[in-house]
Amino acid sequence: MSTYMAKKGDLERKWYVLDAAGKPLGKTAVAAADLLRGKIKPEFTPHVDCGDFVIVINADKAVLTGNKLTQKFYRHHSGWTGGLKEISYGTLMQKRPEFAVKQAVKGMLPKNSLGADALTRLRVYRGSEHGHAAQKPVVVE
Repeated sequence: MSTYMAKKGDLERKWYVLDAAGKPLGKTAVAAADLLRGKIKPEFTPHVDCGDFVIVINADKAVLTGNKLTQKFYRHHSGWTGGLKEISYGTLMQKRPEFAVKQAVKGMLPKNSLGADALTRLRVYRGSEHGHAAQKPVVVE
């Protein structure tokens, strides 16, 4: 008996909706990363992009536990001397909650082309409305 290896052409991608309202940001990001990666499927193959599409709604209502709103920072550097920019997660969750969710999911995906391809299938929305009703997404609890 041989091990089954999934092929990209044989896979069927589904759409899922995750509601982030009242849930910790990290737990929502873990669920999204598992769906994007395809780890919930029995035919999961680590070296094949076999994940699904994920829609995260209510990103502005996601919760950060502990003191992360004041003590955690998003940092990026321009490459120039003195070019470090940082913003607290309290401010980031008020101004750009979609970006905060996307960064959390990005950190949980592989750092290669599989992770980059999976991230293109992630859609994050601030409110509860999304424009993907035609794809008949399944709500994940």
